Amino acid sequence: MITARAFANKHYAVLGLARSGMATVESLLASGARVTAWDRQQTPRSKLEGRCTLADPMEIDLAGFDALVVSPGVPLNTHPLADKARAAGVPIIGDIELFALARPELPPHKVVGITGTNGKSTTTALVHHLLEAAGLPTRMGGNIGLPILAQDPLEQGGVYVLELSSYQIDLTYSLDCDAAALTNITPDHLDRYDGFAAYAAAKARLFAMQSAQHFASFGCADEPTRAIQAAEAARRPAGRAACADLAALAVHQGEWPSLQGPHNLQNAAIAASLAEEIGLSREQVLAGLASFRGLAHRMEVLATHKGVLFINDSKATNPASTAPALAAWPPAPQPRIHWICGGVPKADNLDECAPHFGNVAAAYTIGEAGPMFARLLEPHLQVERCEMLCEAVTRAMAAARPGDVVLFSPACASFDQFRDYEVRGNAFRELVDGLTGAGDPERPAA
Repeated sequence: MITARAFANKHYAVLGLARSGMATVESLLASGARVTAWDRQQTPRSKLEGRCTLADPMEIDLAGFDALVVSPGVPLNTHPLADKARAAGVPIIGDIELFALARPELPPHKVVGITGTNGKSTTTALVHHLLEAAGLPTRMGGNIGLPILAQDPLEQGGVYVLELSSYQIDLTYSLDCDAAALTNITPDHLDRYDGFAAYAAAKARLFAMQSAQHFASFGCADEPTRAIQAAEAARRPAGRAACADLAALAVHQGEWPSLQGPHNLQNAAIAASLAEEIGLSREQVLAGLASFRGLAHRMEVLATHKGVLFINDSKATNPASTAPALAAWPPAPQPRIHWICGGVPKADNLDECAPHFGNVAAAYTIGEAGPMFARLLEPHLQVERCEMLCEAVTRAMAAARPGDVVLFSPACASFDQFRDYEVRGNAFRELVDGLTGAGDPERPAA
């Protein structure tokens, strides 16, 4: 794990003991810090009994703590703990800020930070893959994979590649990325922000933390991203805040099996610019793009059964993220997508998906958003109201014909029926396995 002498003999309160919270406690204890930890669930608390103080920060005096470290999932815009910490003069930070504070004690390295509403996971995994394929020591963390504090420090010359959500950026103050990127900004998480402008400003803070000489890459397809790029270009030397060059790579996209579609061309262009900033050649980048195999739960091919393709896109948690998936299979000649959608809605419309309704043979609505989605979709295409995922998969499989696609791309958060998008995607995978047979000879190897 990553530790730092800078934490020794300090006193931290840690709220939330899921993956990043538990990694934070372990790192702080190993660094010689005193820790008071809390989670509303007994199971994670029991793992720390006798090793640190267990107490709810809402029930104790916060005066004297060096920082309150909270999970990104804690809604600080509404949680009373935020006001209590501020009144006590205690800074509220996250695990990424602790990593930033530990950096001076790590072997010389670089950090790449990637944010955006959609595409940031693919772009982060792609940068990590490009560096790894080129032989550079690298770690991937943040909002993807293992918490960064739980991973061993890199040797000299290594590169930490971090996916950063707006929530994580909100809790970070001193992360100066050597290279950073913004994929795009569309309305999302507006329950946590005072409007879209505040959400966009949260993303922009990643670049405000960068030194002017460091590099930033932007997917300039949307106006909010272009505005941030222009502001950063104005304060940096020429070329240090640039729109990713899609045209330079477009001729090669046919060579990348797992990076099809216009959204993935942008992801690839951003990843290429970051990797080349770190020192890779264009030849190394092109080789890495061709060997990339994609992410679980993001346009993941699960199986081909009786000519029907099954795609797990559970990570599509809003309509803007689902739209590229719907665009990926145009009619041939009839609509061929059997679209399973629904969950906890993040918007009251499907406007971003609407241009691709003509690609959908039928929609199977589930979860809390199911009735609303059905009302929105019924004027345009066949809709099956299902409520539960298992029913939707069964109906879609019965209706699909050879050449069709059963696409699970919810356009919603998962929290009505599943803990997170990964559990939701795994449930879809298990249903597909059960209905198609895990030993199907057409099924791709794991």
